[in-house]
Amino acid sequence: MLDIETTMRELSRDRPLFHSEADFQHALAWQIRTAMPDCGVRLEYRPCSDQRMYVDLWLAGDGVAVELKYRTRKFTHMHDGESFELRNQAANPVHRYEFLKDIQRLERLSGVPEVRAGFAILLTNDDLYWKEPETAYDQTIDPALRLHEGQRLEGKMAWSERASAGTRKGREAPILLSGSYKARWRNYAAINGQPCGEFRYLAIRTDFGSKR
Repeated sequence: MLDIETTMRELSRDRPLFHSEADFQHALAWQIRTAMPDCGVRLEYRPCSDQRMYVDLWLAGDGVAVELKYRTRKFTHMHDGESFELRNQAANPVHRYEFLKDIQRLERLSGVPEVRAGFAILLTNDDLYWKEPETAYDQTIDPALRLHEGQRLEGKMAWSERASAGTRKGREAPILLSGSYKARWRNYAAINGQPCGEFRYLAIRTDFGSKR
């Protein structure tokens, strides 16, 4: 079975940061294949033929589905002669919703015989994801969608009434999780003590009962 902590630690040695989410996806797939040559890594795979749901990575040998998110703040860095220009993606509430939706999507694979587990992974250099907000909860648009360290992710998770129609557009439905998960952020890379050079990741594992 995929050991995500070991995999991410080994990946960070050569790739402390990425140009894009697609770059992260490819590098992680390569790292997994190197460590687990018989696992059968596939990109953009549809584990259930009667659904239009694709997952970012599929480990056929282990029956593991992986969904990835890479969210960045503006950061410039030269690594091994390669220039990285990360853009400021902002829109944190929307991206939190999308990550939680990844967990929900993975849970919905629980009835697929081939799927034993899932991992939803968010890698970022934006500390607004892992730090508990200073703003009072009743003054934010997404108090139920927070991902900060120690937060419990479970049950029905929806926008507050303060969220605008533009923010909700295409994301109106509340997130409904059948499992209960605690947000535990892990260090990924710290680049020369630079502002926005600290990268952390959140990995949520969904297990499917007796198929574990």
